[in-house]
Amino acid sequence: MKILVPVKRVIDYNVKPRVKADGTGVDLANVKMSMNPFDEIAVEEAIRLKEKGVATEIVAVSVGPQKAQETLRTALAMGADRAILVQTDDEVEPLGVAKLLKAIADEEQPGLVVLGKQAIDDDSNQVGQMLAALMGRPQGTFASKVEVEGDSVSVTREVDGGLETVKLSLPAIVTTDLRLNEPRYASLPNIMKAKSKPLATKTPADYGVDVAPRLKTLKVSEPPVRSAGIKVADVDALVAKLKELGVA
Repeated sequence: MKILVPVKRVIDYNVKPRVKADGTGVDLANVKMSMNPFDEIAVEEAIRLKEKGVATEIVAVSVGPQKAQETLRTALAMGADRAILVQTDDEVEPLGVAKLLKAIADEEQPGLVVLGKQAIDDDSNQVGQMLAALMGRPQGTFASKVEVEGDSVSVTREVDGGLETVKLSLPAIVTTDLRLNEPRYASLPNIMKAKSKPLATKTPADYGVDVAPRLKTLKVSEPPVRSAGIKVADVDALVAKLKELGVA
């Protein structure tokens, strides 16, 4: 079985984003970028399935600028077999990404598409669900456990009330949550090997997909600064203060 793993290049999770002075977006100049953490988990899960003998090939895919090759090379160093970059310098919305992934999946015919539940830059949490709808495939979102059994896959999902287990017929779409696994670090020999693994570069036009934006960002602003707290002498003073503020 072939596994398709979409990955996204985002601002590193350790970096505090800065809003541009004109409020048009987030400043990406001279900012450390890395693979979306949820997508790292997806790559790790695909590798584990291959190590179990369930999968035979892992194909990493990314939609973004030329520098997204670095993100794909990271996936290759972790253990993916080959990669596809759909190169575009334009910001592609979730629906556009889902359409591109559908076109790639139609070509590659993977038994499983495993991707992060959301990207930490836009937090849309839409691509996996949109892809499942476009392809007419079953989906298991927010996965904390994935078990392939013959021609089906059991996915334990993180839900508000606890855990829910669903059984999906293959081919299927799975989106990963934080508790699914802990991604491995790429070793130096594997980083060197990744440089020679095949990485194909395509464009949205190659797949006949229109990625023109349907949404317009009006303004981006930082959250308001929290006001300082105050100290009270005892519980009575606390209750009196809460009444004064109108919250009790």
